Amino acid sequence: MLDFIKKYRILIITFILFSIVTVSLFYNALKPQKTLPIYNPADVNPELVDSTVQFVAKYHTIADFSFTNQNGKTITQKDYEGKIYVADFFFTTCGSICPIMTTNMIDIQKAFANNPKVMILSHTVTPEIDSVPVLKKYALEKGVIDSKWNLVTGDKKDIYSMARKSYLAVKLGKPEELYDMVHTENFVLVDAERRVRGFYDGTKKEDIQKLIEDIQWLLTEDKN
Repeated sequence: MLDFIKKYRILIITFILFSIVTVSLFYNALKPQKTLPIYNPADVNPELVDSTVQFVAKYHTIADFSFTNQNGKTITQKDYEGKIYVADFFFTTCGSICPIMTTNMIDIQKAFANNPKVMILSHTVTPEIDSVPVLKKYALEKGVIDSKWNLVTGDKKDIYSMARKSYLAVKLGKPEELYDMVHTENFVLVDAERRVRGFYDGTKKEDIQKLIEDIQWLLTEDKN
């Protein structure tokens, strides 16, 4: 009788364990897998996209670029080759949303300080003011890590082109001022293949947390 009870208990335990494993397998199989969209100009608010590329519905990538960073070094797409990075647009004299954006970008820098595959690229929208020395002073004040984060200046036309034709993130400014742009709170996530994978409000902590999680997911995706 005791042997029967032991065998019965073993059978029950085995059945329970089998049920748990089966349910777990079904749950994992049915659970929606995380994905990130790949954005093309046609997917984005037309106000943020240059009219010459609004029709593009696939294969959009960040164009080649050449700017000067806070150390006077020329920065091109080669410096970001194979990198996941966050791009934004700012100016050093901004007293409204820029300080919040910079503080939040510092959080992203801290989150990936030891991962060379993740970088940051900030473009000034007032290059006539934000010279190399001005950017350097700003970088030192904010705690920018040079190897991780480039603050860049350059020809306003080129910055305008990147903002509206590549990053799809900035509205037009005054119609009477050529290449004028409205400053934006958008942080743009770019993957290692130069594709736009997400837009985030750089003034909101919840968006920054989501951005960090999405970068971590892209890092995992790159390993697979």
